[in-house]
Amino acid sequence: MDVHGRDLRYFAAIAEELSFTRAAERLFVSQPALSKQIRMLEKQLDARLFHRDRRAVRLTAVGEALLPHARGVLAAWEAAAAAVEEARAAERHTLVIGMSTSPGRGLLPALRTRLVSQHPDARPVLRQVNWADPGAGLADGSSDVAFVWLPLPDGHRYRYVVVAREPRLVALPLGHPLAERAAADREGAVDFADLLNEPFLALPPEAGPLRDYWLALDARGGHAPRIGGVVASAEETHEAVANGQGVALLATGNAPLLVRDHVIAVPVRGISPSHLAVAARRDDERPLVLAYLAAAARVGSETSGPADGASASWSGPPIGGQQVPPV
Repeated sequence: MDVHGRDLRYFAAIAEELSFTRAAERLFVSQPALSKQIRMLEKQLDARLFHRDRRAVRLTAVGEALLPHARGVLAAWEAAAAAVEEARAAERHTLVIGMSTSPGRGLLPALRTRLVSQHPDARPVLRQVNWADPGAGLADGSSDVAFVWLPLPDGHRYRYVVVAREPRLVALPLGHPLAERAAADREGAVDFADLLNEPFLALPPEAGPLRDYWLALDARGGHAPRIGGVVASAEETHEAVANGQGVALLATGNAPLLVRDHVIAVPVRGISPSHLAVAARRDDERPLVLAYLAAAARVGSETSGPADGASASWSGPPIGGQQVPPV
């Protein structure tokens, strides 16, 4: 037997008012409609719920038995509806921010401040993602926005704003011959050509074009890289470099993640700079997502300037998935 919540609400109102007229006014329905619903409920239950005459309305024994249960069902449904609304509100206000490592550079607090100033109820939630996922959770929807390194696989699926354009360094173990060469160099740097025969630490194959980028395939002139190991986190990279397993390219702003305990980093000539971006799925038009991208555009403009790749002119949707700015 299926009973509508509406029928229980009508029944409870009459039981509390002991008047069809007052209950109809309270429920904002006509009295004939109310009477009809109660008759249908009584038919379903195969029992009368009210004694009614011209002077009074009283609950029957069946009505007395039903009333506390009807109230319990109605209260439970109200609690369920409130829980659903609370969950929906939390979903609307929560923004999951994916990242493979902390972006540093003061970006997280700067973007949070700008986001919350426009959306006070926003709840940014940080999510750490393995390096095997170059989109930091965007592809499978587990992140709403993400800090990513360009190039992104399937770049046409995303819109992004570049927030940092930085030279690439090479992480070396202390005492490496190239570290000594860099120390003697006027610029304190090494040429990428000097790294061609070094074993390199590579991202997992799932990283796709990003793996190729951090191996600098475009600067090798067809010289295949020697892979000394595969790394999926900053800590793994630091340990592998320190143990002499290989060298690794990294962005300047990420040097503090690796430079410690027998690992140094020196500038590299002959390769393009790195680009850190805030990205989102191209078809995601939710206000918090667009607000975070807008905040990233403004912060990127302030910290890097348009010449360094930030989309300073963007102020609202859409942000096209622009190409990496020319070097």
